[in-house]
Amino acid sequence: MDSLQPTILIVDDEKHTRDGLRRLLEDEYDTYLAEDIRGAMDVLEREPIDLMITDLRLGGDDGMILIERALKLPHPPISIMMTAYGSVDTAVEAMKRGAYDFVTKPLNLDKVEILIARALASRRMEQENRTLRQQVDERYGLENIIGESPALHEVLDTVRQVAPSSANVLIEGESGTGKELAAHAIHNLSRRNKAKFVTVHCAALSPQLLESELFGHERGAFTGAHERRIGRFEQANGGTIFLDEIGEIDASTQVKLLRVISEERAFERVGGNQTLRADVRLIAATNKNLEQLVAEGKFRDDLFFRLNVVHITMPPLRERKEDIPMLVRVFLRHFCKVNEKPLLDLTADAMNTLLTYNWPGNVRELRTAIEHGVVMATGSKITLRDLPTNVRQAAGPTLPGGITPAKAFGEKASALDLRQTERRLMMQALATTNGNVTAAAKKLGISRRTLHRKINEMNAEKSEGQSANDEVKS
Repeated sequence: MDSLQPTILIVDDEKHTRDGLRRLLEDEYDTYLAEDIRGAMDVLEREPIDLMITDLRLGGDDGMILIERALKLPHPPISIMMTAYGSVDTAVEAMKRGAYDFVTKPLNLDKVEILIARALASRRMEQENRTLRQQVDERYGLENIIGESPALHEVLDTVRQVAPSSANVLIEGESGTGKELAAHAIHNLSRRNKAKFVTVHCAALSPQLLESELFGHERGAFTGAHERRIGRFEQANGGTIFLDEIGEIDASTQVKLLRVISEERAFERVGGNQTLRADVRLIAATNKNLEQLVAEGKFRDDLFFRLNVVHITMPPLRERKEDIPMLVRVFLRHFCKVNEKPLLDLTADAMNTLLTYNWPGNVRELRTAIEHGVVMATGSKITLRDLPTNVRQAAGPTLPGGITPAKAFGEKASALDLRQTERRLMMQALATTNGNVTAAAKKLGISRRTLHRKINEMNAEKSEGQSANDEVKS
């Protein structure tokens, strides 16, 4: 048998029916036969069956029960019911129990062939959709928002909390901080995750094109509108629409957007009179301060309040540098695999430079830097000279006396020993600024609040360690 052919299990207690169907199907499909539920389950548990066609009456058994049992298998087949008792009630019951469709006896063999081909095509589509959803989940799940810093944990907690709701979400943050990843995660964890996630990059379109993109247009609405266009809100009906860089939309579009996300949920296509409605959850993102734009009269306050039901701020990488080693490991695995290189490590100089650099481009810039390093590396480790020039310049004097982090901690220091590196950097910076936290934070390239938090964490760890020692001594 050709293992690439779909597999079909024929279940019927009448031998002539089993044999007749086998002769009909065996040229195109791998066929298996069974005369009762026990024999059918033996085949199903042993072979990867794509489609099962079973009689309703199997001696004293009920074919409905067989379908129910088959559906509980790890890889259930799609099922078709055969019955000499054809009726609407039988068909409805078969569908309720999980059958794809049913046929009545005596069988019309041409119709059976068409139904089987249609059922298998439906199964393939379902499997492809499941695979695609899995790939999307793997790419956009929470596990892809990488890090263990308190700032990031706060974001992830908010994502988990808001996802099952229907609330609109506004995500603010600098470019490259992962706003779109957070939006995808919210959608994938929501009840709308079987429907579409539609993205619109507002800054990339002129006002007229953006309005058409969002709401669609009718034929002849403007020059070049040769056909009707379905807008993104219609496409996202039942799902989620993600408007990136929403701070760029003009006043006219803001008015129309306000209407479609209000209780009305109404809009018209450009050049059209028909009022349409869409059930869409809106997630918006911006690298601008929308509240400031509202104060300046550049963004409608009523639209801002509609968008800002739940607010998420993505922290810049410079405020969560403790996540850098974890991000580096993930990017190293990815780019070494893509470039067909053995898994590389980083020298202490290279890693300490990554920890020192201020990352204006955030995680996106770090990702690019690691890709650059993987491509340029000639040995088993990425060295300082393998990093991009602008990142490499961060290896200059950043500690007192012109001492670089690598020299301060030794060439043999573990490239991924972040906690020890952090502590030493903080102690050095505080020592050279006579304990001035603001000046030390500036020297380290982090915010004063972040440095305060790290000092408190360090003190808490010391207290815990001392308590443990006291218990041992006692």
